Amino acid sequence: MNLKSLNVVAVLGVFVIAATLYAWGQPLICTCGTVRLWVGSVFDSGNSQHIADWYTLSHILHGVLIALVGRLLNIGFKPLFATAIATGVGWEVIEHTDFVLDAFRATTINAGYHGDSVLNATADYIWMMGGFFAAWHLRKRVVIAMVAALELSAAFIARDSLTLSTLMLIYPLDAVENWQQEINPRRLAALDS
Repeated sequence: MNLKSLNVVAVLGVFVIAATLYAWGQPLICTCGTVRLWVGSVFDSGNSQHIADWYTLSHILHGVLIALVGRLLNIGFKPLFATAIATGVGWEVIEHTDFVLDAFRATTINAGYHGDSVLNATADYIWMMGGFFAAWHLRKRVVIAMVAALELSAAFIARDSLTLSTLMLIYPLDAVENWQQEINPRRLAALDS
């Protein structure tokens, strides 16, 4: 596939995500009726409903890792771009299946998670593409530092990251769950009562 066709497919990915999630009943925007650029707490009811939140860093990292691994293995741009498109669209759709939603609700700090709004899911895909293009063009050592910065800032500030989410889905640990819940406002309010 030539680059022009890949660009078209990449743009169509936004519409595939939007149409699929809307058909499955996900709201177009936050049911609160507003659109925010940033939601700063993973415990906020607007999390995964607006343009960006702490999980945006995981989506950026998704794109970064595809480009970084591909560059380290000397894989060309077009196959990597196709991989980014396929995994980006694929994840946003698979994430909203009952199986994955139930897995998130059962094993992570997102116990009440009902899925992303269409806005958030399409924004996540666009953020992922931004991470991919940045990592393709930046020096490898800058990209590696970016991976560390994204993961560490999400882990220590929001108490969840791509690594922690993956760990808790595959092998939940009580120690991690307890550490994550230490900043949960609902838990803090219950302790104050």
